[in-house]
Amino acid sequence: MNPPPGPWQLPVIGSLHHMVGALPHRAMRDLASRHGPLMLLRMGEVPVVVASSAAAAREVMKTHDAAFATRPLTSTIRTATHDGFGIVFAPHGDHWRGVRKLCVTELLNARRVRSFRGSREDEAGSLVASVAASLLDDEDERKPAVVNVSALVAAYASHATVRAVAGDRIGDSEAFLASLDEGVRVVAGFSLPDLFPSSRLAHALSGTARRIEAVFREFSMLMDGVIEEKRARRSGAGDEDKDILDVLLRTQDQEAAGGVPLDMGTIRAVIRDLFGAGSETSSTTLQWAMSELMRKPAALRRAQAEVRGALAGQSRVREDALPQMPYLRLVIKETLRMHPPVPLLVPRECREPCRVMGYDVPQGAMVLVNAWAIGRDAASWGPDAEEFRPERFEDAAPAVDFRGADFELVPFGAGRRMCPGINFGVAVTELALASLLFHFDWELPGGARGGLDMQEAFGITAGRKNDLWLQAAVHVPANP
Repeated sequence: MNPPPGPWQLPVIGSLHHMVGALPHRAMRDLASRHGPLMLLRMGEVPVVVASSAAAAREVMKTHDAAFATRPLTSTIRTATHDGFGIVFAPHGDHWRGVRKLCVTELLNARRVRSFRGSREDEAGSLVASVAASLLDDEDERKPAVVNVSALVAAYASHATVRAVAGDRIGDSEAFLASLDEGVRVVAGFSLPDLFPSSRLAHALSGTARRIEAVFREFSMLMDGVIEEKRARRSGAGDEDKDILDVLLRTQDQEAAGGVPLDMGTIRAVIRDLFGAGSETSSTTLQWAMSELMRKPAALRRAQAEVRGALAGQSRVREDALPQMPYLRLVIKETLRMHPPVPLLVPRECREPCRVMGYDVPQGAMVLVNAWAIGRDAASWGPDAEEFRPERFEDAAPAVDFRGADFELVPFGAGRRMCPGINFGVAVTELALASLLFHFDWELPGGARGGLDMQEAFGITAGRKNDLWLQAAVHVPANP
């Protein structure tokens, strides 16, 4: 047995002391710099293998993809999914294959994503109107107005996802979204029972399970109300599918999703996954993109010039103009390189003993791919890997992309467990960023270029720790 190398461990807690005082993806990157791109940690009782280079990621997500195609069922995940599995946390098997097929072929294919274009454009218009309204609310007209960009893009991403999933009308959307946000928070990180699954004391002392049960019970009740409202509006099996929930209910009426029964628990889980992935990751990417552009005035000017040139004479951004904005796409790609929304991706589990990069990975080990470390690896990206420079993708030949073929850039994963919602997430992000750059001129409050707070928050997604506040001035008035 030749396990991967790793740092020294303590009795009982294993490697946990190495995580103190730093965000996990940063602490693991620092450990990997000393112990290698494939590293073995022990988080309490749980063996954790961490891949921190493009070569290691390729081994995990391509060469041995089948061996790492399932998800670990921690105590937290078991509690959160007791009602049913969607696609994110489902173990490898027939259920996962059926739901994934449904997502890829029906729910999130290119045609379906294009069909939501109108609602995305409406929500982008609402985002622009919200920024403009914030400027009018400023009490002192002599001072540039300051806008909470984080709050506004979070609302935009949430509402764009709601409309794609459930249509234009939804009951108490604020309570629904608040419940979803709380659900994302409670499943972040490791609880005591996750770290010490064999300990009865850990289970007794932890209140995580009760908190998760309460949050997901509330979400289920709210979701059931949305589903029943949708059923009442559907007049028959021949109804046109207008949103993702329509497709799920039609599929349920047909009694199978790729041979897997689509019960209410599965429908709720799929919707929960889509909301969590669609709104949270898009909002996170938008906030980091705006943050990085504010620190790079030359990149901001180039992106704005491109957007405004492509839309000359127009009064709003439409999706059919986005292909004329290649630099905007490089900005988003560079943002995803430096700030992958889920920095450690979703954990995998080793299904069978496996040899990776000359080391033996034990069956049952949790496997993490540190997409954040990989995106900042100087071996792949050069000495300026920590610098935001969208132009680097113009220099790459062939171009590196984030759709699972290039392991230097894996913000959405790769292989069997790759995120199936890339097209939707990118569409939501591109339209909003283009709209913000087209309609407004942006500056840091006080004009300070170098002092922008770039701290990350702890969680499944690594968003900004503090809200992004920027000065804005109207350049192109919003179309009424």
